[in-house]
Amino acid sequence: MEYAGDRVKDLNIAYIGGGSRGWAWKLMSDFAIDEQLSGNVKLYDIDYEAAYANEVIADKLSKRDDIKGKWAYKAVKSLGEALTGADFVIISILPGTFEEMASDIHAPEKYGIYQAVGDTVGPGGLLRALRAIPMYVEIAEAIKQYCPKAWVINYTNPMTLCTATLYQVFPEINAFGCCHEVFGTQDLLAAALKDLEGIEGVSRDEVKVNVLGINHFTWLDKASYKGMDLIPLYERFVDKYYEEGYIEEGKDNWLTSFFRSAQRVKFDLFRRYGLIAAAGDRHLVEFMPPWYLKDPDTVKAWKFNLTPASWRMKNREKLLEKSKRLVRGEEEVELKPSGEEGVRLMKALLGLGEMISNVNIPNQGQLKGIPLGAIVETNAVFTRDAIRPLMAGQLPSDVQNLVMRHVLNQQTILKAGLTKDKSLAFRAFVNDPLVTIDRNDAQTLFDEMLQNTKTYLPGWDV
Repeated sequence: MEYAGDRVKDLNIAYIGGGSRGWAWKLMSDFAIDEQLSGNVKLYDIDYEAAYANEVIADKLSKRDDIKGKWAYKAVKSLGEALTGADFVIISILPGTFEEMASDIHAPEKYGIYQAVGDTVGPGGLLRALRAIPMYVEIAEAIKQYCPKAWVINYTNPMTLCTATLYQVFPEINAFGCCHEVFGTQDLLAAALKDLEGIEGVSRDEVKVNVLGINHFTWLDKASYKGMDLIPLYERFVDKYYEEGYIEEGKDNWLTSFFRSAQRVKFDLFRRYGLIAAAGDRHLVEFMPPWYLKDPDTVKAWKFNLTPASWRMKNREKLLEKSKRLVRGEEEVELKPSGEEGVRLMKALLGLGEMISNVNIPNQGQLKGIPLGAIVETNAVFTRDAIRPLMAGQLPSDVQNLVMRHVLNQQTILKAGLTKDKSLAFRAFVNDPLVTIDRNDAQTLFDEMLQNTKTYLPGWDV
């Protein structure tokens, strides 16, 4: 790469999962609207044709007059070719297919176990992790061989276990996990400022928060806007909207979108623990006992949704058709910010400014009471070639106990995945708070789910 004033040229990016239909186009847009970075992106995917389609789409984008960032995209057929010479590695893959995810989500429903997402914890999160771990072992070993000094940005769920696998295989790796869930809570606090104080136009960057926890189970014990303590404001906001929930005017709501909620779970957790739960309701509920996931009627009462695998499959077909239109030039990539911070973080690591963001990295003491080395989510300062975690403090003991259960269980899952230990994986399975069924039923369910995903479990006795 080459520095030219406040710009960096000839940057080399390896995008693993480069055949993505949807996320890749958002990344292209983020690169295209930023004028400080330019270079080359190698697209690697186990589906080469999908990666090549994105090369064609990106080539059409690069010829447009309304772009600022100049990038050359090329689909490659091997992981080593993608990683050779990379300054940054972006990982955004689907561990398995939506067919496996259908088992993750819906097989437990026969036993009365419901999941809203099924990609982080719960039975579905565990099976997805077992599929992802061998993939991430391969990726970590390849990064160590081809680009050991590259910065690695992971977007794949389960975020904690994918990032943990990278560090377990290659401890010296420069990797971090990015998640936008906290951003939504900052937006919610901005909405509370408008609703209760009439303060409009507040951006989430202006809402300063202290982040503690693990991915999708993050908490805020401090929040402020221009010196104003937002915790009392949030308490008033919760009191106002606790029963009916809060739906921002002009935006999709939980009645029309599988990915929205009325924030009632967040509000209930605040009343229980006095902290702001800083992830979407659909994720938060899966970390708790089945208070909110007892059955579909309970889910409806708390005003969020269970996202069925069938919707994801139908959406995949829509995205495939959109990909074909983009390749044919019948449609163009929409240029607008994705809402992710990946490009901003890259710029900070390249020395083009400094920023603070929530990030998933090994615990170096920034989150007290959690084992050192465990992947935690807290704020960190991004500067040139460095990430420095900020001291977040410690969660209250009752919340700490909730988080610690998952930290320890995730460590068990990681060990089971690395050693291909079916018995150890089952012990983690029954230790999940959503698995409240009889142990014999749990064994039957676990064996069924393992059988349904055996294609992605090389070396396992399934």
